[in-house]
Amino acid sequence: MVKNLRSTFGGVVNLRKGYRSGPFPPKQSTTFQNGDLEVYLMDIKGKTVVITGASRGIGADTARVFASEGANVALLARSADSLASLTEEIGGNALAVACDVSDHGSVGDAFRKIQAEFGKIDVLINNAGVVDPIASLADAEPSAWSQLIDINIKGVFYGMRAAVPLMKENGGGTILTVSSGAAHNPVEGWSAYCTSKAGAAMLTRCLHHEEGANGIRAMGLSPGTVATDMQRVIRASGVNPVSQLDWSVHIPAEWPARALLWMCDTDSDEFLGTEISLRDETIRKRVGLI
Repeated sequence: MVKNLRSTFGGVVNLRKGYRSGPFPPKQSTTFQNGDLEVYLMDIKGKTVVITGASRGIGADTARVFASEGANVALLARSADSLASLTEEIGGNALAVACDVSDHGSVGDAFRKIQAEFGKIDVLINNAGVVDPIASLADAEPSAWSQLIDINIKGVFYGMRAAVPLMKENGGGTILTVSSGAAHNPVEGWSAYCTSKAGAAMLTRCLHHEEGANGIRAMGLSPGTVATDMQRVIRASGVNPVSQLDWSVHIPAEWPARALLWMCDTDSDEFLGTEISLRDETIRKRVGLI
C-alpha cells in the first residue's frame, strides 16, 4: 500500500501520527488520511533543481520525479543534444544545459545560465560519474584513471563550489551526491572508482562541517546496484563479483530518484553530513518504496 500511495501521490508516507514533513512552510504541504496512514505531500513546486549526468539512468529518472512534483529542473550533460528527448518529455519547466563537469569554467557557465533562467538554485544533485577504467592498479591507464578523478571528484567539487554561494544568497539549499558502497570498501579493478567515491563522500562531510550552520544541507546517497548502463559496462568487464550479478537483482533507477526527493525533506535531517544507504530496508520504507 505504501508503495502504491507513494507512486500515485509523490509524497512522503509516514506511519507516525502527528508527524509533519517538508522542507518548506507547512502551509505549502498537503495532508490526507488513508486508514492508519497519514500522508504528507511535499511541495517542491517552483524550486530549482540542478541535476548533473541527467541524460540517462538515475539522472534522467531524477529529472522526471522532480519535474512531476512541479520543480524547475536544470539538466546537465556534456551534450545538450543528448538531453533533447528528455527535455521535450518533461516540458516547459526543464532547461537543458551543455556542461562538462570536469571543467570548472564549464560548470560556472552552466550555473550562471541556470541562475539567469530561474532566478535561484535550491537543490544540486551531483549524479554525473563514470566507472571506467576497470583494471588492476598495475594495468590501469594513467590518463583514464586521471579522467575518472576529474569527473567523479573534481566534478562534485566544482558543482558544490558553484552552488554554495548562490544558495547562501537565497537563504540555503540542499546538495546531494550520488555515492556508492565502493566509497567504503575496495573492489577488484575499481581502484579509480573506489578512490573517487571515497573522496566525494569526504567532500560531503566537509561541506556539512563548513556550511551546515549556514543553511546548506549536504548528504550522500549510496543506492546499491542500479539497472543502468553503468551496470552493463561492469558486466561486460567480467571483473570482480559485481560483474556476475544477475540483472534482476539491480533496483530500478526510479528508486534512487525517489530517495533523492525524500532527502530534500526535513524527515532526512538526521543524516545530514553522512550517507544514506538504499540497501537499508528501513530507508526504503521511509522513502515509501516498499
